[in-house]
Amino acid sequence: MPRIEVDGIGIEYELLGDAGAHAIAVTPGGRFSMRAPGIRELADALVAGGRRVLLWDRPNAGASDMAFGGESESHQQARVLVELIRSLDLGKTAVGGGSAGARCSLFAAVQAPDEVSHLLQWWVTGGTVSLFLLGASYFCESALAARIGGMEAVAALPAWSEQLRRNPRNRQRLLEQDPERFIGTMTRWASAWTPNSRSPTPGMEPEDFARLKMPVMIVRGATTDIWHPAEISDWMHRLVPHSDLLEAPWDDGAPLRRLAAARDSGNGHFLDWHMLAPQILEFTSR
Repeated sequence: MPRIEVDGIGIEYELLGDAGAHAIAVTPGGRFSMRAPGIRELADALVAGGRRVLLWDRPNAGASDMAFGGESESHQQARVLVELIRSLDLGKTAVGGGSAGARCSLFAAVQAPDEVSHLLQWWVTGGTVSLFLLGASYFCESALAARIGGMEAVAALPAWSEQLRRNPRNRQRLLEQDPERFIGTMTRWASAWTPNSRSPTPGMEPEDFARLKMPVMIVRGATTDIWHPAEISDWMHRLVPHSDLLEAPWDDGAPLRRLAAARDSGNGHFLDWHMLAPQILEFTSR
């Protein structure tokens, strides 16, 4: 798999499709790798529709390097995505993803709107329960482990097992972290997930959404999805009035069924994402 250094961080990536075709950067959710089932299927469908597709592992995901800088994890990953697009000379690129991939793409579009041709949002995370649960899972668990058992305890957490397995150098990077500084980073990153009444997205303010002048596609969340509820995508649509709010190509209960199945298999959250390809292709052809 190709690898490039961006801002001192080693990034694994793959480019699919013909050079010169309109590029789309697809970012998975969670801290999952681009190799997670369902990601490649979406990419292949977009390539079949004439697009060039960038798949990549974000910092702290898959085989890329672990890194703990930035105002928040989403800010850090967005900055790397923008620099990756520039380094690969992709030109103006459509950026999109679901859940954590939606946040990364959103922050990239806010940070560098001139680099982004279209913004594609699905599985938009938000809501008090979702933010509290995810903030605790992503950051608080690691901070607590560092406090109790130091960085060896952090390295033993299941949350980091894939990153250490796919990139053995990450173990040393993690163990080299000063525990107090690491706890401070986790605290800062967790604080970005505090729910507020001004914005649906942690780390974003209403004025940030006003910077999104490019075409924006928002896929409406499911009413049964506690992680990515419909009211959050509706709220984002109100903050970006020129955006297109589309109905999802799967039924309302699909995200919950995928989550339940993934608890048993450890993967498979994204198996329906290929169904988005026709909507993405039509929207990015404008």
